[in-house]
Amino acid sequence: MKLYEQWEALLDQPKDERSQAMLWNEYYAEEKGVYRRLLSTKTSHLEGTAETIAADLGLEPTIFAGFLDGINTSLTTEIDVREVEESTPLVLDVDWHKLLFNMHKAKAKWLYNLKEWDNIFDEKERSRIAKEYLATVTAVSAKKVGRNDPCPCGSGKKYKYCCGANEG
Repeated sequence: MKLYEQWEALLDQPKDERSQAMLWNEYYAEEKGVYRRLLSTKTSHLEGTAETIAADLGLEPTIFAGFLDGINTSLTTEIDVREVEESTPLVLDVDWHKLLFNMHKAKAKWLYNLKEWDNIFDEKERSRIAKEYLATVTAVSAKKVGRNDPCPCGSGKKYKYCCGANEG
């Protein structure tokens, strides 16, 4: 069975709400530890089999599949996580900018607020990336053209005599 299938099976096990919460809390704690290590050592390149990378990160291969699924969109080249087996050779190059952006997107405050990010970006750059993310989710309506404003088509006429003439 492929690692991602094992990960899905782990998540699909019939559990009560408390057991599910415990599973996720344990996963998040392991994930946080892995990111702390990667950020503090500025490790952006991981290479080896899935099994050896998982072991280097201190993760069980099944849990590594979940980690891999989470970090995949932050890699310079995404991989097909559904096809990964323990013996699959992997080259994982982390794009720090994408990673921080995606942590905001996932609303993973426990990850994007890690102090170890100071090793990668200064506070100004971290703030800029946070604002960049917010701009993607903030709805902005276009400014409405007033009847007496110049027409946005560039004709030089008032809007009400140009493109707005047929509005009624």
